Amino acid sequence: MPAIPRYVICVCTGNICRSPMAEALLRHALAAEPEPLRSLQVTSAGVSAWPGQPISYHSAQALKKVGIDFSTHKSRELNAAMLSRAELVICMTQSHRSVIEMEFPGSKVPVLLMRELLPGAESAEVPDPYGADMQVYEETRDAIVEAIPSIVNYLREKLVPAS
Repeated sequence: MPAIPRYVICVCTGNICRSPMAEALLRHALAAEPEPLRSLQVTSAGVSAWPGQPISYHSAQALKKVGIDFSTHKSRELNAAMLSRAELVICMTQSHRSVIEMEFPGSKVPVLLMRELLPGAESAEVPDPYGADMQVYEETRDAIVEAIPSIVNYLREKLVPAS
């Protein structure tokens, strides 16, 4: 029987701007890691998503500018089944974490803010760029990119046995 895949879920509100960017960028970073990190599945969802929506144009363009094509992404809403297989949930804001804690009170999955583990971060949150211009989306992407190494280190400490 094959092992059940382990997941990291990136969460924002509608799953069309921040969380798809975080999913794509974390997936890219983990692909360069040794096992078991390389085998982690990265996905994303929204706490208030309208399922089946495409990634926002500016989010897709911000990713393309760093060599990642994520244009096939479709939004989905976070659910209990997703949480049951997750190793970690990464939220963009405290309000997302609060919604998860209220809607899924029995969940034992660690829920972190995207920039929470980043030493010296001015804010642990990643603000919503929805409706802003391209520069704001690029700043959002860069805020996520800056946090990726701290997330990878957290996963390494959590999942890689000490030798």
